[in-house]
Amino acid sequence: MSTPSRKITALVRWGISAWVFAAIATQIWSEVANDAFYPEKYFSYFTIQSSLINIVAFAVGGWLAWTRVQDTRLFTIVRVSVFSYAIVTGVVYNLLLRNIPSEGYEPPAWCNESTHVWVPIVIVLEWLFASGRIALRLRAMWWALLYPLAWVAFTVIRGMITGWWPYPFLEPDGPNGVGGVVAYIFGIAAFMAFNAFIALLIARVWARLRSQPLHP
Repeated sequence: MSTPSRKITALVRWGISAWVFAAIATQIWSEVANDAFYPEKYFSYFTIQSSLINIVAFAVGGWLAWTRVQDTRLFTIVRVSVFSYAIVTGVVYNLLLRNIPSEGYEPPAWCNESTHVWVPIVIVLEWLFASGRIALRLRAMWWALLYPLAWVAFTVIRGMITGWWPYPFLEPDGPNGVGGVVAYIFGIAAFMAFNAFIALLIARVWARLRSQPLHP
């Protein structure tokens, strides 16, 4: 049976899911209305794919919080991954991409700011304060790298075939060359693993303070 604090967690998670859905839907609608929507490119961006993950993860997470006292192990692994992706999305965008001028039509600014700035912040805060988290062993952090590495592999193969790259720092013909691309990939992957480690560490600290068991 869910507790009052879990009900609040459920409402917050559903709110995040609805927020991201609204941002993505508005972005797509505005691009379609202005003949600027290219789905084969739009859905190739890491931000868009991770946003779709957010929509599903927080919708399911809200249901779990509404109906269960604790999250499941599988959801916790997904939630740790989402935590990691959110931080990377915010940091990479604001450090490497924010000042790059966009080409063609620009959707409403709030959509972009939501997915790259405000939603990542809220996702981190939700993990810090949500009730019902379970503590996993720190080695679970490696699960967070499965999707990003698959995304990189797909993006590189597609880029070599089509010549289109979703982000400038992935272009082998760019100013940093192949070495720069490799450095960015390894650096971001390490940052993702570190973020997942921090998320798991936070859950373990809270579990210890509440004398909760450690899950395998």
